[in-house]
Amino acid sequence: MQNPKVSICIPFKNTAHFLPECLDSILNQTYQNWEILAINDHSNDASFEVLRTYADKDERIQVFNNKGQGIIPALRTAYGQSSGEFVTRMDSDDIMKPNRLEFMVNCLLKSGTGHVVVGQVKYFSDRGISNGYERYETWLNQLTAKGENYNEIYKECVIPSPCWMAYRKDFEACGGFTPDRYPEDYDLTFRFYENGLKIIPCDEVLHLWRDYDTRTSRTHEHYAQNYFLDIKLHYFLKLDYDKSRPLVVWGAGFKGKTIAKNLKKQEINFTWLCDNPNKIGKKIYGKSLVHFKALDNLDNPQSIVTVANEDAQKEIRAYFDQLSQQPMHDYFFFC
Repeated sequence: MQNPKVSICIPFKNTAHFLPECLDSILNQTYQNWEILAINDHSNDASFEVLRTYADKDERIQVFNNKGQGIIPALRTAYGQSSGEFVTRMDSDDIMKPNRLEFMVNCLLKSGTGHVVVGQVKYFSDRGISNGYERYETWLNQLTAKGENYNEIYKECVIPSPCWMAYRKDFEACGGFTPDRYPEDYDLTFRFYENGLKIIPCDEVLHLWRDYDTRTSRTHEHYAQNYFLDIKLHYFLKLDYDKSRPLVVWGAGFKGKTIAKNLKKQEINFTWLCDNPNKIGKKIYGKSLVHFKALDNLDNPQSIVTVANEDAQKEIRAYFDQLSQQPMHDYFFFC
């Protein structure tokens, strides 16, 4: 395959202010065999007019109205109009580094099907980046540099959306944009993992994430914490949970309680551990909390860890090491 076409799916809604910078970053790519499928998700600003102006000047840019409502229907609408051998997406408020497409195309051509290529990312903002976002960026880029993203898939979304690219065949085998499960980028990440797509490492920044108060991932309910927890538990039970082994939940904060409640709802038995003396022995949702040393008496358990404190996480990891238990087999950090 020589000079394959890349389909770039771009949902947009009320981002007229950012669209020129986004679109110019694609026009200025070192790799030029691409098509843009831009989908207007019911904008009430000048976004559609901005896209139409660009589309009138470049036939590679096509603009459509969303057949449904929201990002997932918009992505489906875009993909339905696409024809490229390779598939990627773009957020209408972000910026591509000039070599992003060329780097990704070359990686996929070299590695072949069965792979997904990702790139490192960097936040930018007029008002500065919070410590939390800086830490997420650093953590994600460290995984991406080694292609070890799946190793911590239950913590956060480990594919830097929208900075990925895949063969059309592989993308469709993973279900494409079909599922209605939000957050859609995290769900797609789990489906890449489920279908065994190997991650091609990347040691350079290819994508710039714009942060601002009204960004969708900050404001929409679909990106609230409970949605992330639902996805984590859904795929853990589907892909990594061994029903023949006792299940353990660590922690009784918001995340621990949410996981415990969902397990009870699904009638899945578990042991609930914590190290808070004020909670040990108490019942929550009819389930008694016990001291974490109870893990020693369980036969080959699997643990979901919902403890967020980093120092506590280090202690928990050390405890697992003492028991010769392995990450992503015996224990899974959910935060």
